[in-house]
Amino acid sequence: MHALTFHGKERIEYEMIPDPWIMAPTDAIVEVTSTAICGSDLHIYHERETGLDIGTVMGHEFVGTVVEPGPDVANFKKGDPVMSPFTTSCGECFFCRRGLTCRCIHGELFGWVAGGAGLHGAQAEYVRVPLADSTLRLIPDRMTREEALLLGDVFPTGYFCAEMAGAGPDGVCAVIGCGPVGLMAILGARHLGAERVFAVDSIERRLDLAGQFGAIPLNYRELDAAAAVRDETVGRGADAVLEVVGSAEAGRSAYELVRPGGTIAVVGVHTEKHMPFSPAEAYDKNITYRVGRCPARHYMDRLIPVIEKMEHDMTSIISHRLPLAEGPAAYRMFDEKRDGCIKVVLKP
Repeated sequence: MHALTFHGKERIEYEMIPDPWIMAPTDAIVEVTSTAICGSDLHIYHERETGLDIGTVMGHEFVGTVVEPGPDVANFKKGDPVMSPFTTSCGECFFCRRGLTCRCIHGELFGWVAGGAGLHGAQAEYVRVPLADSTLRLIPDRMTREEALLLGDVFPTGYFCAEMAGAGPDGVCAVIGCGPVGLMAILGARHLGAERVFAVDSIERRLDLAGQFGAIPLNYRELDAAAAVRDETVGRGADAVLEVVGSAEAGRSAYELVRPGGTIAVVGVHTEKHMPFSPAEAYDKNITYRVGRCPARHYMDRLIPVIEKMEHDMTSIISHRLPLAEGPAAYRMFDEKRDGCIKVVLKP
């Protein structure tokens, strides 16, 4: 099959590799019909996260069709249209039973193979899905494939961030970063009832879309975002700050934006060794800091009815639809934010 594979810093190759095969009776092989490039893929691309084996198939966002269910797979048959979260999960362990499917004791992250162990990703023609019965979900007839694709990662992650932050009626939120997850976080905060949502970024195309989703755009290159939010909140700051970027600068901005007694929620993948503010600073503002990977599988069933009732077209964040063969160039475009790029969907 053809796949996008990792070959070192800023080097993704489109190449022919062996097809995946059933390795355990609970596996399923899925033919990928759409996959996507995620912001967290860039941490691997730039080797801010290290240890990935050369030749690892990239990517963790996909939808497709079951082509070979393992002998112990009971919930899916050949031909079923399926969506998947970005991690596998058993559905039965301590963490799965508590909704923390992203920390399943048997779970694996798609697109992470280190030292020969792990799970190849989905930027390919086919992908092996372990624990298929509890990981995959049928795509409802009423849902488009692109909505299902976004339900595997970016929408649950944005919604999870909004919930962690305590977004709700009468609340004021600030979202740092208006990439795909940030835009979904805006939709999540608005759905949860946030009165005002400020969107902080510097790219006008993204800020325009944030405005269409009901947020108040703030270009941090043109104004002091923290001062602007304080001006709109009688000097307090935001009740909740949703940090989806994963950088020291974004973390520090979150601290500046949050009011005393407020909450910072972080879903951006951080690779720094230290917090962007000190324990003393946190103490002095009485802040609550919440951080972690989204349990996407847990959220998928919950968010299907949310998508059905949503007034905004969440798939409008998809700016580019390209053949998988153009994946290496798509990585560069996405990384450099060229050509109005927000979200890239690749078609094998």
